[in-house]
Amino acid sequence: MNHRSLKAAVVAALMTVGAAAGGIANAAVPKNLPMPSGSPSGEDVANQVYFVNHFFAVKNFSIEEVGDAITILINRAADSDPTTITLERYLNNDYPDGDPVWSKDLAIFKSGKLRGTGMLITDFSEAGKSQAYAIWLPALRKIRRFAEPAHDDSWGGSDFTFGDVTLRKPEHEKHEVTGKETFNDCLGVMDVPAAQRNKYMGDLPASDCSAKGKEVYVLKSTTKFDNWWYDYRVSYVDTKTFADYRTEYFKGGKKIKVIDRSWGSMELSDPRAQYWSSWYGKDLNTNHETWAVIPRSVIKWDSDKPESLWSERTLRQIRR
Repeated sequence: MNHRSLKAAVVAALMTVGAAAGGIANAAVPKNLPMPSGSPSGEDVANQVYFVNHFFAVKNFSIEEVGDAITILINRAADSDPTTITLERYLNNDYPDGDPVWSKDLAIFKSGKLRGTGMLITDFSEAGKSQAYAIWLPALRKIRRFAEPAHDDSWGGSDFTFGDVTLRKPEHEKHEVTGKETFNDCLGVMDVPAAQRNKYMGDLPASDCSAKGKEVYVLKSTTKFDNWWYDYRVSYVDTKTFADYRTEYFKGGKKIKVIDRSWGSMELSDPRAQYWSSWYGKDLNTNHETWAVIPRSVIKWDSDKPESLWSERTLRQIRR
């Protein structure tokens, strides 16, 4: 596997988020963003969604390996058996105003092709400065550094792009609230027959129907990029927590992709303190599916981990 394809494969697993998710960005959306008052604009709702997905309500967030429980990323092409990767992820938002670092995101891959690989993403406070990517390659016992990827690059064969998880910011689209409605659907999951399940897929969750009956904003986000892979997205956003349950992508008036997110509450004073339980994505042209499943027992926040965890030294200590 060459360095470019390895980078794509590694960042594919950051969806948990994703950038990732999964997912860090600079000060375009402040970490102390207040809840909106009155009827929020499209820009307001987009900023709130970004706040929730980047866990700005807490100082750090992690998905760890706890006993036999671990986060699993499942990919499946049409008429094929699924493949899996397992991982841990540690996101640190706890950097003060004036610090050149905005956030750090550490992922460690525990199984599959990427076993023993680690990635550290550093995002900076300076507006417009690219993220820094450092990847530990176990076969070489070396760290390699990469430039920020393109927004539309596929995450190592998954149904998520770098933009979906790590790079897209509210400023990259024009946003409009087209109305409110009641969300009346269960969220998507991958149907994996028992014969196709490996040891990591022994207890996959059923479809999450907890969002049914919730009031949501319908948010239309139109890309500002020319000749882009989608024209606009429609997201269904909880009016109280700003968790985005579903995002549908359209090109030429045709729905081409869907991403569903299952959420749980951290039960803090800020209703936006939410965590992912799963992400499910499907390419409606190819029927390729991706599903990330995050057990509740592996999710932690506001822990007392030292800042030194988010360092290249940690990458070098990863065991294969």
